[in-house]
Amino acid sequence: MPESKQDMNKNQSFTPYQESTDEEYMSNEQLDHFRQILQDWKQELMEEVDRTVKNLKEEASNFADPADRATQEEEFSLELRTRDRERKLIKKINETLTSIEEGDYGYCEACGIEIGIRRLEARPTATMCVDCKSLAEIKEKQIGG
Repeated sequence: MPESKQDMNKNQSFTPYQESTDEEYMSNEQLDHFRQILQDWKQELMEEVDRTVKNLKEEASNFADPADRATQEEEFSLELRTRDRERKLIKKINETLTSIEEGDYGYCEACGIEIGIRRLEARPTATMCVDCKSLAEIKEKQIGG
């Protein structure tokens, strides 16, 4: 399944990790770096959910004009679809945080090699290296998945 465009959070800001030359991959410092990125991202998404609930409550109006009512319902529907995608992303972030705690984070689930610091900073919930992800996407296109 292709990773969601939502994975790359445009509002997320962080200082790129500066690894030392003799630093072991997925050291405690690196894991802390990614844990913080994921927790900040999750917090931002949770705040969006809260804003949406508040907006839906405040903006819910019973318009007499059917066109106005339809417009409002379409806006609400779009907002709810967006929040549903974010809910799924929060679940993926939680799974990623669990993989950090279990010591599995940062390694490709298909081949076991290092995913890489920069790829993980771009897509903190990545579970595959670039090569395996590319192959999976090609296979998915071939079978129409």
